[in-house]
Amino acid sequence: MSPVRLGFSTAFLFLVFAIQESVISRVHLPITGFSLYLAVLICLIALEDRNGAVVMGFIGGLVLDLSPTSQSPFGQWALIFTIIGYLISSNLESVGDFTSEPISFVVFIAAGSALALTSYLFAGLLLGENIGSLSRTLIVIAGNFIWTMVFTPFFLPLIRKAREATLTSKERM
Repeated sequence: MSPVRLGFSTAFLFLVFAIQESVISRVHLPITGFSLYLAVLICLIALEDRNGAVVMGFIGGLVLDLSPTSQSPFGQWALIFTIIGYLISSNLESVGDFTSEPISFVVFIAAGSALALTSYLFAGLLLGENIGSLSRTLIVIAGNFIWTMVFTPFFLPLIRKAREATLTSKERM
């Protein structure tokens, strides 16, 4: 990942985070809310190579750690998304590239968001945080999975075009 592309990706993630915090989190959906930021970040991680996915995971987690509404210890999101970036990139190489298949890619993004939330809750338990009841946390994860499945097809083409616009000629090969 080139330094210029890293800057564009970071600025894009900050923009998506601002949209998430100012607009999307204010909309009350049935069951629970939807996290546009998690879905976009998982999508960008899945479209990167191994090194780019780990860097994108770290930068995306760092943006979440800088959130004023975050109640978690600083670095928890960065650690989680760095690990998720590594897991996704290493397993994409062994499973094969399914990012060209829209339906399976949407399911993958929704499952990745659920994995990120589950990892966040597990890390919170290890750090001694109060996460609430198990039934409520399962409802939040399931609701986010459902809404990610519903909304991802609408913004997935935009994410792909934005990523393609930031690729250098060396990275296009």
